[in-house]
Amino acid sequence: MTWDITGMAAVANIGASPEEIFAALCAGQESRTPLRAFDRDQYRAAYAYEIDDRPEGGGDIPRRATRWLTTVVRQAVADAGLDEDLSQIPVLVGTTMREQRSLELWWRDDADFALEDLHFGTALKEAFGASTTYTFANACSATLYALGLATDMIELGMADTVVVAGTDAATESGFGTLDRVQNDIPDALRPFDTTHKGMLMGEGAAAVVVQRASTGRGLVHARVRGVAMNCDAHHATAPDPGGITRAVQDAYRRAGVRAEDIDLVMLHGSGTPLNDATESSVLRRIFHGSGPGPRMTAIKAMTGHTLGGSGLLSLVMAVLAMKKGTVPPIQGLTDPIPEATGLGLVQGTPATGDLTIAQIDAFGFGGINAVAIVEASR
Repeated sequence: MTWDITGMAAVANIGASPEEIFAALCAGQESRTPLRAFDRDQYRAAYAYEIDDRPEGGGDIPRRATRWLTTVVRQAVADAGLDEDLSQIPVLVGTTMREQRSLELWWRDDADFALEDLHFGTALKEAFGASTTYTFANACSATLYALGLATDMIELGMADTVVVAGTDAATESGFGTLDRVQNDIPDALRPFDTTHKGMLMGEGAAAVVVQRASTGRGLVHARVRGVAMNCDAHHATAPDPGGITRAVQDAYRRAGVRAEDIDLVMLHGSGTPLNDATESSVLRRIFHGSGPGPRMTAIKAMTGHTLGGSGLLSLVMAVLAMKKGTVPPIQGLTDPIPEATGLGLVQGTPATGDLTIAQIDAFGFGGINAVAIVEASR
């Protein structure tokens, strides 16, 4: 069984639409900026990948994550040829921090907002009449978990159309935690390069409309072949190769594909030495003996780690890569880590070729793993 992706939208530090973001990824220009959200003198890290939408003169404002969420949902629904009445369409939102930044601003600066505004469902009901909304706050895999649940809802006859979205704004508590727990402080996020030191926060949101096959009114961008998820609970922060391997293999089983069928891998690529080494080692074993292997890229090198929405943002970029036959390079990758030897990491300039099946990886703290398999629509 497959599920149609009929609407897509995204916003990140490098663009306000999927096409803008993809073009920026292919151009490969440096996108990090000095930290703007809060006082960088209080932290060792000085850079982030923030969306530049705060008022002139500095200072942060509440509900930015909610604003991006309603924006991408509206754009994805329009892209799918649907009206904005979502009273009968479930909306599943993946996130890591929810509206935690707004709570920080209330606590520190007495920011004015209502308690119910901390829940994304409030804004979704006001904007679209959405009556069935669920928020999944399960780290970096949140939106691929939501995607898997959306396909389950359609398969079980609970809905014919589901909107899946993700959003996260940088929070001071999250930024500060990373600043304290990472041994080395990165000045850029450099996945799979020997200079990688850790992750830096990014901001953004993404949304897709998923529909029962052949029931939509608009263009089918791509098809979801299968989504796998697990929680191995191996360690609070250290990834488990076994848990990741099981997630990948389960995704192949659900999608009815083999390793040799994969043309493109959108890597989790968080830029932390342990995560990069583990993901690389797992994929080397999985693709060993499967021919030339797929092209691989990691967009966090330019978007930063967009947390709960990162998996869905990678998926949207995978769909565009398959449409255009172009894979953006990994920004800043010049000297790959030994564990990545033999993998088809795209360096320097975009790679071109026929791309039909894409694998999207998302691996979160606590062993919350998710892998999606998406097929191009021809």
